[in-house]
Amino acid sequence: MSYARYRHYVRLWHKKNPKQKAPLDAHGRPELVIESINTREQIALSPISDQGGFSASELERAARVLRDQRTGNEFPVDPGVVDILYRLQRHFKTHSIRVISAYRTPHPGSHSRHGQGRAIDLVVPGASDRAVARFVRDLGFCGVGVYTRSGFVHVDVRARSYFWVDYSGPGQPNRARAVLRRLAKKVDRRALAAGCPRPRAGVRPDPDVEAVWTADSVWPETRLARQIAAHPPGPAAGQADATDRHATGDGARATGAPESQHADDSSNDEASDDDQAAEQAAERGAK
Repeated sequence: MSYARYRHYVRLWHKKNPKQKAPLDAHGRPELVIESINTREQIALSPISDQGGFSASELERAARVLRDQRTGNEFPVDPGVVDILYRLQRHFKTHSIRVISAYRTPHPGSHSRHGQGRAIDLVVPGASDRAVARFVRDLGFCGVGVYTRSGFVHVDVRARSYFWVDYSGPGQPNRARAVLRRLAKKVDRRALAAGCPRPRAGVRPDPDVEAVWTADSVWPETRLARQIAAHPPGPAAGQADATDRHATGDGARATGAPESQHADDSSNDEASDDDQAAEQAAERGAK
């Protein structure tokens, strides 16, 4: 299957049905509707408040639909990441959140947040990836990765915010770089001042974002990764040099750089011109 055909599927994921509405709970609040793109499952969860908050039983139901799609393994989902989904659905007034990948059974030595139940790769129907990333970045204590060529946004909860852009196509190794480092520190300070608790740090993670489009995790009827990996699309014009030089973001598996090297590096105090250029490139690619 060609990359153009793959992008056709990406556009379908982002398409919003104007006639479809999220169901309301007994208090008149919209329920959180999670759709799994790969398994075609859908679930509606009742929130405790306008900001989210879900009971243990509802989180158990969420863990079922967010399970590892390759193995069927389930893992408790972090309540914070479910709250992010709910806030996204309400902010963009959409009928559901479409999930590409959530829990992934960790390999030996891996500490991916996907393997901790703290990360989700998603699409918000009716919203651009650029707008989704901007909204989540502002929440604080989160990781946000924009996958410009694969067509989704990675969100997670973490003790120190970190933002990145990845230019890899489906089935390709991650090609990520950090962006908006100054903003990451700013939003965390603001969240602390507002009384938001800092999430526990947990184990020191390896780079978070594994390639989503492995042979066992794509749509069963298309197996896009096998076909696209055999003939991977090259980077868009002007991207190859930049991504080769700067593939140091949280999703760049080749670097092996732990989170602490990004979060504590003094160079993160200011966002460089290169960071801003990468952000602009991400916004163009997410359209």
